[in-house]
Amino acid sequence: MSNKEKNSESFRDSIGTLTKEGKRNWIFAQKPSGLYHKARAVVATILLAFLFAGPFITINGHPLLQLNVLERKFTILGMVFWPSDFYILVLAALTLLLFVIVFTAIFGRIWCGWACPQTIFMEMVFRKIEYWIEGDASAQKRLNREPWSAKKIFKKVSKHGIFYAVSFIIANTFLAYIIGKDELFKIMSDPVSAHLTGFIIINLFSLTFYGVFSRFREQVCQFACPYGRYQSVMIDEDSIAVTYDFERGEPRGNPKKLKRSLLKKRNKAEESMSNAGNHGVSVADIAQSGKIDSSEIPELGDCIDCYQCVKVCPAGIDIRNGIQMECIQCTACMDACDNVMDKIDKPRGLIRYSSWNGILNHDKKIRFTPRVMAYTIVLLILATLFTGLLFSRSDTQWIILRAPGVLYQQLPNGNYTNIYNLKLINKTFDEKKIALKLLSPDQGSITVIGKLEPVPPQEIREGRFFVALPKSVMKPELTQIVVGVYTDGKLSDKIQSSFIGPDKLNP
Repeated sequence: MSNKEKNSESFRDSIGTLTKEGKRNWIFAQKPSGLYHKARAVVATILLAFLFAGPFITINGHPLLQLNVLERKFTILGMVFWPSDFYILVLAALTLLLFVIVFTAIFGRIWCGWACPQTIFMEMVFRKIEYWIEGDASAQKRLNREPWSAKKIFKKVSKHGIFYAVSFIIANTFLAYIIGKDELFKIMSDPVSAHLTGFIIINLFSLTFYGVFSRFREQVCQFACPYGRYQSVMIDEDSIAVTYDFERGEPRGNPKKLKRSLLKKRNKAEESMSNAGNHGVSVADIAQSGKIDSSEIPELGDCIDCYQCVKVCPAGIDIRNGIQMECIQCTACMDACDNVMDKIDKPRGLIRYSSWNGILNHDKKIRFTPRVMAYTIVLLILATLFTGLLFSRSDTQWIILRAPGVLYQQLPNGNYTNIYNLKLINKTFDEKKIALKLLSPDQGSITVIGKLEPVPPQEIREGRFFVALPKSVMKPELTQIVVGVYTDGKLSDKIQSSFIGPDKLNP
């Protein structure tokens, strides 16, 4: 293969899931097997177990993870986050995004192949069901070509029925992450008529999941997922990815096919020699034409061009062309190639985790480029800031604002009063008893309108109170005050506010 052919980028002009006419090219991926597939199966089993058990796992009786977007309340690892904690969640999202960027710059799309829910469900659940019912890729092709029969109808109906049932379970699991397991069980035990709207919505979500995994499939990664788009910007020639060793594998060729071709040439020459007299051709010329010259026997690489790496690829690409956007690094081609190398007594790793420069320079080290180091420094700063804010976060939050549109009042004893609104947010799972005290100025008092009732777990309570100050501690127009909020008898917060008085204070 010439350098021009090796460096050709023409394969990027098309994708494996579309024909030249723009129609869907259905991918029949061959069943993968090998060391990497077994490792991915173990990882997928752990992640799936966590996903389906997550809504039902509790910490001290509280959800491990609940994203209640309806009430704008998020429970993560037993900690409740309210809208007032939104800045922490934003910082967490930025930290996670930058982590993905750094991870992609170093290891490429390894997330897609090993931990992405789309890949895990598609390859480790739905495709397994398909193999179990319809067989391997060749059997699936034969079944699709067959005319409709009782056997074919049974297999197709069984497959799609199970697909929808699994999709329904997935949809309900995600619903449990939103409304909680108790509410989900209540809905399931009630008649359908009591939650007709919810029943319709959950079936619509189930149909969506069913459509994704039965029809859209790998095209989700290629067209819908933004990660697959921007990963091509993040990786460079030092990023670790599933890579074909072109230095070792080229030029491609099957030694057995080459040997058969040369023997065919020799046999043809020998046959011509036996009939040479009838054609007036010199026997010496024919013998010379049948001679196998050493230049005709190229030194082949380890790739025998068996196409096994292409047949098992769920994205329908040829990894030997180089790193491609469609590749999700599922390692199926690595297992397939290793199996072939074992059969032809060649060392494994013709397709392996490596970088372009690693293949070119025969270097197995991970290179940290200046760009990756800069990303890492910013990531550490964000992670440190997020950790500090998370652990310094208060379990309770108090908002004290002077009542709008209400001026000061003067009491018969000469003191002045302002009225304030109070909002109490209990972020914990325990009831909190509340008390208020005026800390500054030390001469003054607080009078609560009504009674400060204990704040129930994860609830919000509102109230109103008066602050009374003598003229001796007041300043003209505006005086700063500090209100102490006590939770269960302990000072939990100091809140500053303003106290409005007259422009002139007469002695």
